[in-house]
Amino acid sequence: MRLAQSYSRLGTETAFEVLARARALEASGRKIIHLEIGEPDFDTPANIRDAAKNALDAGFTHYGPSAGLPETRAAVAAYVSKTRGVAYKPEEIIIVPGGKPVIFFTILALIEPGDEVIYPNPGFPIYESMINYAGGKPVPLPIREERNFDFDPAEFEKLLTPKTKLVILNSPANPTGGVMSPDTMEHVVKALVKFPDAMLLSDEIYSRIVYGGKHLSPVSAPGMKERTMLLDGFSKTWAMTGWRLGYGAGPKWLIDAIAKLATNDHSCVSSFSQIAAIEALNGPQDAVMAMVTEFKKRRDVIVKGLNALPGITCKTPSAAFYVFPNIKGTGLKSKALADALLSEAGVACLPGTSFGAMGEGYLRFSYANSVENIADALAAMRLALPKLSAVAAK
Repeated sequence: MRLAQSYSRLGTETAFEVLARARALEASGRKIIHLEIGEPDFDTPANIRDAAKNALDAGFTHYGPSAGLPETRAAVAAYVSKTRGVAYKPEEIIIVPGGKPVIFFTILALIEPGDEVIYPNPGFPIYESMINYAGGKPVPLPIREERNFDFDPAEFEKLLTPKTKLVILNSPANPTGGVMSPDTMEHVVKALVKFPDAMLLSDEIYSRIVYGGKHLSPVSAPGMKERTMLLDGFSKTWAMTGWRLGYGAGPKWLIDAIAKLATNDHSCVSSFSQIAAIEALNGPQDAVMAMVTEFKKRRDVIVKGLNALPGITCKTPSAAFYVFPNIKGTGLKSKALADALLSEAGVACLPGTSFGAMGEGYLRFSYANSVENIADALAAMRLALPKLSAVAAK
């Protein structure tokens, strides 16, 4: 017996592997500070939890339509229309279990073997994994530290070819916390006009976690709504990671295709969760604002602390809850340093190479942890780094 050959093309998300190793160390009695997993450390707001409880009591425990409950699709359509400044109808919305299905189903619906897909590198690892699994050709788009973790529009234009069937953009971005500039976005839109067969997948899962300024979406540009699948969801903004709730907004022909994939895959998203999603969108937003304020405080602490460590420099991210420090001055490769920090300092983080080959020379830290724990992690790293760098120099 053997697995299908296509399985060998499937990648993974290293954060969960590192989390498992960290948990094993904790089980042996070690103290570990978790800065590896991209999950808000806040509870889901009480009003959302209450809405789910009420929905259970009201009988929302049965199958629903594969594309989502009509009332949930309508609420998401209204929210996206308001936040992006472009009108969406409920039939242009699909509710899915988390953000990843939007990535997977969009690629499955659009990509045939040999089709080219441009994606950010370093970037969320599931992009490349799904492109490979579907038989597409991954075309990495370099994300540059010297551009504040944006990309060079000229480089982007050179990557576009008649074989380009999909472009994946992620702003605000994981793992860098970078935000695409208005100038870059304008160049992207102009470049795509020359390639009418290329669709855009815009991953905007961190759209509400922005420190200063306003989130800018490509769908707001003239003509882009018709050729863009927008990905967003509830996990990050409302601390609902375990609820598995996301959505896609796009042209009806593509939403219909993805709904058919959803029928074959998971049938539908739980009904009571979708009622809670409506409350998340329409209810009080105080908890969201408080969470973003706290994340900004933590960001400033970790950036200052990392820049004080030997061999490390760190830019201040504009959004999300990640920092992506440059560790080239330590003399260590990304994975070697990440592994050593876990084993020697008790600090769990991710090597930049978990997000693509162009992440070499960087680490990713999630600051979705308390200021006190972040301070303890920085102190442990300050003690461990000189010894680790000395070993690397030999």
